[in-house]
Amino acid sequence: MALDPQAKALLDFLNSQKAPPVERLTVEQNRAGIKLLCRYGNVAPAPVAGVEDRMIPVAGGEIGARLYTPEGDAPRPVLVYFHGGGFIMGDLDDWDPPLRELTNAAGCLVVSVAYRLAPEHRFPTAPEDCYRALSWVAENAASLGGDPGRIAVGGDSAGGNLAAVAALMARERGGPLPVCQVLIYPVTDMAGDYPSQHEFGEGYFLTTEAARYFHSLYFRTDEDAQNVYASPLLADLGGLPPALVVTAGYDPLRDQGQAYARKLAVAGVRVDYRCYGGMIHGFLNMAGLLDKGRELIADTAAYLGENLKGYGNS
Repeated sequence: MALDPQAKALLDFLNSQKAPPVERLTVEQNRAGIKLLCRYGNVAPAPVAGVEDRMIPVAGGEIGARLYTPEGDAPRPVLVYFHGGGFIMGDLDDWDPPLRELTNAAGCLVVSVAYRLAPEHRFPTAPEDCYRALSWVAENAASLGGDPGRIAVGGDSAGGNLAAVAALMARERGGPLPVCQVLIYPVTDMAGDYPSQHEFGEGYFLTTEAARYFHSLYFRTDEDAQNVYASPLLADLGGLPPALVVTAGYDPLRDQGQAYARKLAVAGVRVDYRCYGGMIHGFLNMAGLLDKGRELIADTAAYLGENLKGYGNS
């Protein structure tokens, strides 16, 4: 499929800015940059029935979370969500607009999690934070207005990695296994090499060099990339929850996302795999500019509605 015309126009604009690549910038500059990009690309924040910031206790401290409550009666299905940003950037505010849209469209209580970022907190801090957040939500779901029997986990890019890993940890540790998982252009194999990394590794927003930069700040040692909590594609995937796996056709991460969907299916996990053929990495946060971003939100909401309605108190 050809590059979507809206995506091409956006890439042409971004490339015309001649901004230094992320690997040549400081962490602080990149964090400021993603804020600018999210403000530029996101939809306008939609009203929801309620928004509340909370703190979640984790090993060595606590992390922030933002709870979005939809209209309707409790108990509601719940989505625990982890934002993207290469494990080094992104926060609750940057992902606020798409999660408001998802809250309304899916009718879910959405819990957005501010896991601790690298390089201040390197692997495995982020996955441990995310698993703890999932456990905390399960433990407190009823008091939050959620249904503990209808909890999903999700995320995009680095957050898609963390969602997959949180589900993996829940299976291995006997924790609260989500009903389903939503993995939007996820990082699934940081130790492998895939054709899409070379085909779309430059000029399509996310670059192969940027990914290497993120990895260098995330990991303590090169061997960390082989850990299944960093590269869940290397794990045994049997017994995991059903999954929606989304990829973008012009994304260097496309092939590893597809490989993860295939391995889940081989392991007997029900998978809904969708490749948005003309899209680039990050299009969830570009829904204000890209129609396919809005379509992604609607499709994700429909998946959650279908997979959460038959459980718990529904």
